[in-house]
Amino acid sequence: MLDIIPIPAFRDNYIWLLRDGSHAVVVDPGDAAPVIERLDKLSLELDAILITHHHSDHIGGVHDLLHRWQVPVYAPKREQYNFPHHAVEESSIVLLDALNLELAVIEVPGHTLGHVAYYGANKLFCGDTLFGAGCGRLFEGTPQQMYNSLQKLAVLPPETAVYCTHEYTEHNLAFASRIDPANTALAQRKITAAQTRLAGHPTLPSTIGLELATNPFLRCETDAVRHASGLENAGPVAVFTAIREMRNHY
Repeated sequence: MLDIIPIPAFRDNYIWLLRDGSHAVVVDPGDAAPVIERLDKLSLELDAILITHHHSDHIGGVHDLLHRWQVPVYAPKREQYNFPHHAVEESSIVLLDALNLELAVIEVPGHTLGHVAYYGANKLFCGDTLFGAGCGRLFEGTPQQMYNSLQKLAVLPPETAVYCTHEYTEHNLAFASRIDPANTALAQRKITAAQTRLAGHPTLPSTIGLELATNPFLRCETDAVRHASGLENAGPVAVFTAIREMRNHY
C-alpha cells in the first residue's frame, strides 16, 4: 500500500517520501539529513531518487544519499547534473518496481527550461511548476512556456493529487483572493488552509480539481482574472504574464 510522507526541509520545502512496505523513493531531496533520519526511523531502504529540476534546494542531498545507498537517480534530460543519473524526458516511463508504481514523465518548462513532473496512479509530483493556488517563478523560461506547462497539468484527472515542493499555499491564496475576490471556492480554501496550518499539517497535497477552481494561474480565461489583470480583451497568455508579474511583487 503506497504511503506518501512529507519531509520538511529548509524553511518551506517538502521532500516527498514514497513508501511501500520497507521500500522507499524520495522526490527532490534538497537535504539528505532529514531523509536519512526518516528512513532510519521507519526502517526503510531507499530504492530510487526522483528529481524535477536542478535548483540546489531540490538536489543538495543527492550525493550524501548516494554515498549510503547506490540507487538509480532519475533527472531531466535537458539539464546538467554532477551525479550519476538516468536522463528522462517527455513520455519517458519510470518503473519503480519496489513500489509497484509506474510514473510518466511530463516536460514542464518555465521555472527552469528542463523542469519535469512525474505522474502516475492519480499522483503528480510537479516540483516548482504548479503550487497550491500558484505557480513557480519564471527563472529560465518564458510566460508562454509556463502557461503551456500548466495547461498540460490542468487536463489531468481532477482527482489527481498534486505534490508540489513548497508550503506557499496561504500566501498564494491571499494573492489569489485579490485577483478573484468573488470566488466562493477560494474563500473556503483560505479557511481550510488556515485551519490546516494552525493544526501543524501541510496544506498539500492539493488536487487538480481544487486548483482549477481556485488557482488564478489556471483561470486566465475567466472574466474575474482577466479583469484583475487589466487586460480584459487579451488572450490567456497575456493575462497569465500580467498576473505572474503582479505575483512577483506581492
